[in-house]
Parts: sequence; C-alpha cells; structure tokens
Amino acid sequence: MAHFFTKPIFAATIVWLASCATALAQDYPARTIRVIIPLAAGGGGDIFTRAIADELQKAWGQSVVVENRPGGALNIGTRACAEAAPDGYTLCVLSSEPVIYNQFLFKNLPFDPDKDFEPISLLFFNTLALVVNSALKVKTIPDLVALSKAKPGTLSYGTFAFPLAYFMEKLKKETGADIVRVPFRGGGEVVNAVLSGSTPVAILALSNMISQLQSGRITGLAVNSKTRSPLFPDIPTLTEAYGSEQYPSTWFGLFAPAGTPRPIIAKLAREVARIIDDRDFRQRMFIDRAVEPSGMRLEELAGFIRDDRKRAERIVNESGLKAE
Repeated sequence: MAHFFTKPIFAATIVWLASCATALAQDYPARTIRVIIPLAAGGGGDIFTRAIADELQKAWGQSVVVENRPGGALNIGTRACAEAAPDGYTLCVLSSEPVIYNQFLFKNLPFDPDKDFEPISLLFFNTLALVVNSALKVKTIPDLVALSKAKPGTLSYGTFAFPLAYFMEKLKKETGADIVRVPFRGGGEVVNAVLSGSTPVAILALSNMISQLQSGRITGLAVNSKTRSPLFPDIPTLTEAYGSEQYPSTWFGLFAPAGTPRPIIAKLAREVARIIDDRDFRQRMFIDRAVEPSGMRLEELAGFIRDDRKRAERIVNESGLKAE
C-alpha cells in the first residue's frame, strides 16, 4: 500500500517545491542586495558594476550595495562570493581572470570556479590597449622595446589580463626588452601609476583611460581587437602594430553563489538584460566607454565559459608558466 502512494506524494512534493520557488522569485528582492567585485574602486569594471547596481535599485526599490574586495590576484573577493549564502542577496561581478585563468595559475585556489558559481549575465567584453605615459615619447611597440634596452631596469608594466601579460612576456623573450610586471588591485590604480610615471606602461581596458588618451597624457600603442576602436581610430591593432595574433578578450560577468534558486537567477538575468538593452544605458556605458556588449543570454553562458576555459588552458600551457 505504501508503494501505491509514493508516486503521487513525490509528484505533489515537486509541484509544491516549484510553487515555493516561483513565489520566492516573485517576492525577490525583499531586502538589500550586496554585489562583490574583487577589484579596487575606480576602474572600468567597478564603474560598470555601480551603474548596474543603480539601475537594479531603481527598478526594484531595494538598496543594491557594491562591495570592493581587491587583492590576491582577484581571488580574495571571488572567494567571498563563493562562500556567501546562496539566497540571491549576494551577487558578484567577476572578470575572466578568476573564473577562467586562475585555476591554471595557482595550485590551490580557495574556490572552485566551475562549481562554486551560478552565471547570470555576461555583462561586457573589454577592448584592451597597450599604453604608455606620453612622457616616454614612444609611439610604437619597437620604440618601447628600444627605450627599455637603452634604460634597463627603469620600465615596468601593469595589467590584469593574463593573455596580454603573456604577450608582454613573449615580447620580452623575442626582443630582449627590459620591462617588469607590477601587481595592482584595480584599474584606477594602474592609470594613476601610468600618469605618475611610477609604472609607465600598462595593458588596460580603454574604458579606464578614455579622457587621458584624449588629452594626450597617455599614448596608445596597440589595441587587442579585430578592428581599431571607433573612439581611437589612430591606435593600431596588435596585429597591425607587431604582427601579433589577437588574444582572447577580457570579460566581466554577473554571478551568484552556487545553489542560488534558479527562479531568482532567471529573474536577475531578465532584469539585467533589460538594463543593458536600454538605448541610453548602451550609449553611456558601452559606446561612450569603448566597451563591447556581449549580446549573450543566460542559456548560452555555461557553454561559453566552458569553451573559454579550454582556450585559457591552452594559452597558459603555451606560456610555459607553472601554477604557483
């Protein structure tokens, strides 16, 4: 007799759980949402995160607070997100570095990038540029190489993008350039270091330094893209500037801790899609900031991340670097 009731009871339980999840999503959010970003304030990713947070707050009438948790090659803030309660009230904006590359660069990560996060939205791709402080008076990559040889031990560079850090390290091996990599906690810090001359070379998103490039305080040597940036058509692509291949783009995405209810993930994905499809938002946060929208939706994200992880593993293996 017990067996006779098992299937109806099981089916009823599933229906009840589904209705609870739907009700949970309808009531969400009922309190403040925290968005962790593992970078310091002031960079392009931080500015975009705050813009999304403002729009979510307007739409839902609940506070959306951005929390900067920089350091540890972006692993500190990423871990904080992984360890947060999976209730939809802690989200995180992560770049491709901790989600894709760090698992191949560190022996012991304090999180599992494949299992500890639920992807919600791929927010944007960054157009990266190799730039220098204009006081160096170099206009091309060969100029930079020549200067580094003429003044050994004086030049350094900063970047968060492993593919282009690999480009710089390969450039050094091929040419004998003397340029040392320096770690930073956020894009704003890198721009300040370039401007002060303490670290006069950088590979950074155009969105971090539009005004400085326009004013001539920073000189662009190359962009990592298939075509030149409409905002800076005089800056050549890496292929044009050095005969180099195009390296994978850095991207930023919105994630939640693993186990966050699927109806909440879907609700967030729909709302973020509405925000980034808005004409005024696209003009302000994409076109004016030289940022490329992804056009990707929730159902495509997991596959994209898997494919990007395969590319990352190949690039790290080709670099010859061993996990630290």
